[in-house]
Amino acid sequence: MVRPVGKHDRRNSMKMKRRKSQVKKKARLKRQKADRKAERAPGAKKAAPKKAAKAPPPAPAADAGEASPATTPAGGTPAS
Repeated sequence: MVRPVGKHDRRNSMKMKRRKSQVKKKARLKRQKADRKAERAPGAKKAAPKKAAKAPPPAPAADAGEASPATTPAGGTPAS
């Protein structure tokens, strides 16, 4: 029979302290993972954080002398 490594093991050498702390760490990470999964479950799929959309590179104009109309950051035309 294999003795369980963990809080019921009373050996106190440095090697056992390292092994016990690793067991505690793995248990903590498993618990945190389950908690995060439970938080996400009601919302089904969590949406990725939105990033600012990159503006597409300007297309080369067919006529170099003709400028494109100016627009505001909101996408409308300026009121000038």
